[in-house]
Amino acid sequence: MLAIGLTGGIGSGKSTVSALLAERGAVIIDADRIARQVVEPGGPAYGPLVERFGAGILAADGTVDRAALAAVAFPDPAALADLNAITHPAVGLVMDERRRAELGTDHVVVLDIPLLRPEHRQLLELDAVVVVDCPPEVALARLVELRHMPLADAEARMAAQPSRQQRLAGADLVVDNSGDLDQLRGEVDRLWEQIRQLATARADA
Repeated sequence: MLAIGLTGGIGSGKSTVSALLAERGAVIIDADRIARQVVEPGGPAYGPLVERFGAGILAADGTVDRAALAAVAFPDPAALADLNAITHPAVGLVMDERRRAELGTDHVVVLDIPLLRPEHRQLLELDAVVVVDCPPEVALARLVELRHMPLADAEARMAAQPSRQQRLAGADLVVDNSGDLDQLRGEVDRLWEQIRQLATARADA
């Protein structure tokens, strides 16, 4: 198994890169998907979230309304820190369980983590970190034009994440997604070849 951490700021196109890597045979462990699972009723983060943020974050069916939660958490640094403290450990445990299930295989396992931090490299035993990169103004335009996110909301979400410079400082490999989808496909082809070389080098070591 080769464990690759994949990260990128909101609007960078990381999810598209993840999907393109899956097309090429990678096993994807998606932190966002797991984050939705751990906050479902009965999930490990559900009770603590309701206790911290109140019933106002719940939809009529009792599930967590992600938009309502984001509206109260993202503008407030203390609230965002509380949200992360509740959800991140639960997500990390599930990701590590799924990574361990791939031990002993020859799979390329991509751990898709929006807020990948230096400690994740050791905790999840990552062999390399890939950053999907684009200029902040490009990411902001995508959020507003393609996701129809209000400008102030998009800016707040971007400001709450690590800076572009911080992400790039932790990168072993970089995917440039400043262009269109055809350009990105070429970048992912190049990345996949680099990953295959890493896997071969590890097998030969």
